[in-house]
Amino acid sequence: MPTVHAVPDLAPALPEVILAVVAMALLMLGVFRGDGSTRTVSWLAVAAMAVAGFFVITGPSDGVVTFSGMFVVDRFAVFMKVLVLIGSALALVMSFGYLRDEGMERFEFPVLLVLATLGMLMMVSANDLMALYLGLELQSLALYVVAAFKRESLRSTEAGLKYFVLGALSSGMLLYGCSLIYGITGATDFAALSAALSGGGEVPIGLVIGLVFLVSGLAFKVSAVPFHMWTPDVYEGAPTPVTAFFAVAPKIAAVALFLRVMMSPFGGLVSQWQQIIVVVSIASMVLGAFAAIRQDNIKRLMAYSSIGHVGYALVGLAAGTAEGMRGTILYMTIYLVMNVGTFAVILNMKRAGAMVEGIHDLAGLARSRPLMALAMGIFMFSLAGIPPLAGFFAKLYVFLAAVNAELYALAVIGVLASVVGAFYYLRIIRIMYFDAPSEVFDAPVASEMRVILAAAAVFTLFFFAYPAPFLAGAEAAALALVR
Repeated sequence: MPTVHAVPDLAPALPEVILAVVAMALLMLGVFRGDGSTRTVSWLAVAAMAVAGFFVITGPSDGVVTFSGMFVVDRFAVFMKVLVLIGSALALVMSFGYLRDEGMERFEFPVLLVLATLGMLMMVSANDLMALYLGLELQSLALYVVAAFKRESLRSTEAGLKYFVLGALSSGMLLYGCSLIYGITGATDFAALSAALSGGGEVPIGLVIGLVFLVSGLAFKVSAVPFHMWTPDVYEGAPTPVTAFFAVAPKIAAVALFLRVMMSPFGGLVSQWQQIIVVVSIASMVLGAFAAIRQDNIKRLMAYSSIGHVGYALVGLAAGTAEGMRGTILYMTIYLVMNVGTFAVILNMKRAGAMVEGIHDLAGLARSRPLMALAMGIFMFSLAGIPPLAGFFAKLYVFLAAVNAELYALAVIGVLASVVGAFYYLRIIRIMYFDAPSEVFDAPVASEMRVILAAAAVFTLFFFAYPAPFLAGAEAAALALVR
């Protein structure tokens, strides 16, 4: 049984406290020193995420519950928080050159990313429906702003507005679901909900409806079909480093929240929600595979790719087993690295100092930038699930979990969707290696970008050589979730 502290104990929430204090301090620093302090504020924000990550790893991980049962720290929370912090820090580092070149060096940007990251950590540790909503909204409010951060761009403003309007709608659906669940059970705490629903007997229809609304709100946050409509427009319109951030950290936090909500309070109702997750997973995989085929904008293609990959990740959740949870956790780990590497390449698609986003702008990249083309090829093959790259193992473990849970149709559809999706990944490789060269990209690649590209490529290429620590970590995280 987890240890419950009557008086709030700040120690389990020390990483969140650090980020909150640092965000306020950096905000004041930026106010007094102006936009000239943006680079300093950004590096301090990265350092704060690193310090928070240190305390996440060295802090409690044995199921400590605090803040009147609203906040939990277990091995699952530790694992997913580390992924979130890595994703946020890398996205912030990758934004340095873009912000400078586009005249967007404003100190508010790193502060907003720190606040969004704080919300994500709270989401991962949420142990109550109210804590879930607070973390979700803290993250979302910051993301609405950064999506429209390029104020002089109509596309960026439109992206922020669409995200805000649809995000508000999804929050309303989620809150309505929470209110129905509370009305039926009289509880919002995950432990109390689990106890209230473990008695057996017929499940009230009101609870099922509430659960559907709750799942709908969470599906929007992970951009799963049919709540994906915001994703392509926001990915395309938002500044590229913001798109890179959206593609990794918030996605990981939302999937982690999805897993915790489904398996912790509602783990005993797998038969009630499994069919919903199966339908959402299939729809996401199929739409992500087919809709991306006709895309010529690489950011828009990555949006549909992310929808498809969320579908693959939800295959593990649909299994409803510890093996399925392990598969999804491992999937999000590998997904983080593949997407960081891909967006590092996209952020270097510049000509005469201006960003280009067309897929055909990559034509002949293998001749002008062979190492960049090699890295992009590794990421594309991995996203397609080609062995022995990391992406193959990501899909392998979720499909095996589905087969072992006797969800044969789901696994078969997932494999077929993966084959279709391979078309547009391989198309990018063909364009880079076989099409007539287009105009060469700008030569200088920042040193931090080179390091990120190299590290992501090496991880993706050689994951098969030593997957044991990642498998062990995912296994421990899954067992903490499935009690």
